[in-house]
Amino acid sequence: MLYGGIEAGGTKFVCAVGNESGKILERVQFPTTTPEETMEQVIEFFSEFNLRAIGVGSFGPCDVNVESVTYGYITSTPKLSWRGYPILKKLKESFNIPIGFNTDVNAAALGEVTFGAAKDLDNCLYITVGTGIGAGAVLGGKLLQGLSHPEMGHVTVRRHSNDTYSGKCPYHGDCLEGLAAGPAIEERWEKPGSELVNHSEVWEMESYYLAQALVHYILILSPKKIILGGGVMKQKQLFPLIYRDVKRLLNKYIEFPQLSNEIEKYIVSPGLGDLAGITGALLLGRKAYETQPEKQK
Repeated sequence: MLYGGIEAGGTKFVCAVGNESGKILERVQFPTTTPEETMEQVIEFFSEFNLRAIGVGSFGPCDVNVESVTYGYITSTPKLSWRGYPILKKLKESFNIPIGFNTDVNAAALGEVTFGAAKDLDNCLYITVGTGIGAGAVLGGKLLQGLSHPEMGHVTVRRHSNDTYSGKCPYHGDCLEGLAAGPAIEERWEKPGSELVNHSEVWEMESYYLAQALVHYILILSPKKIILGGGVMKQKQLFPLIYRDVKRLLNKYIEFPQLSNEIEKYIVSPGLGDLAGITGALLLGRKAYETQPEKQK
C-alpha cells in the first residue's frame, strides 16, 4: 500500500510517497510560493502514483475541526496569499481518496511517537523552533485538539532584563515566537543564528525564553517526552542551557528523574531528524484510510 504525505510549510512544501511502515520511497520539495503554483506542483507529483490516501501536515493557523465548514482551510496565517485557502478541498478535487489533515507540528508529534524519539510511549510533545515556533502533542495516543489545535508558540513569557528587542510576531509582538524564533534572533542580533554560534549571550537569552515555555508545558500537559526540532535547535549548545534553566525554574516542585538527573533523556532532538513532519503526514494518510467506512476501502 502506498500513501502520500505533504508537509506544507510556510517556507517549503515537502511531498513524499511511503508505505504503511512509514518508510519513504519517493520525496520532493519545492519553495512555498503562491497557492496556485505550489499546489500545481503537489498535484503533479502525486498524480504519478496509485495512492490509498494522502495525509497533510500544514502550517497554520488552520481549521482542523472536521465538523467545521472551513475544515482543511488555512486561516489567519501571516502569509497573506494563503489566508483562507482551502488546501484540503483543492486536493479532494484532484484525488478521490481519503485525505487526512492536521497541523505540521501535530504531524511531527505523531511521527515521533510512532517511529521516533517517543516510540513506545503514548504521550509526547514536539516543538519546532525555526522560522516560527509551534508545538504538537500526543496525549493518551491521540493528537491534542479541542476548539482548535494548540498554538503554543504564542504564549507569553517573561522578558529578559537585557532584552530591548520589541518582538517579531505580527499579532503579539513579544510572545514566545516573537522573541525566540529564528527571524527574531536575526533581527535582534543583526545576524542569523548560524553566524552567532560562539556568542554565548545569544544562546543564554534563547534558553531563557524557551525554558520558560517548556516549564509551562510540563506543568500543564505533563508530557512523557519533549522533542525539540527546527533549525534553531540544530545549535546543540542550546540543550545544556535549556536543561539547566528548566531545572532552575521548576525548582524541584515536581520531582522525577526525568526532570533532574535524567533530563538529557527527557528533552531531546527528533529521533527522525528532519523527517519527523513528513513521516507524520504519511501516518495521517494511513489513519485516514484505516478509519474510513469499510465498504469504501
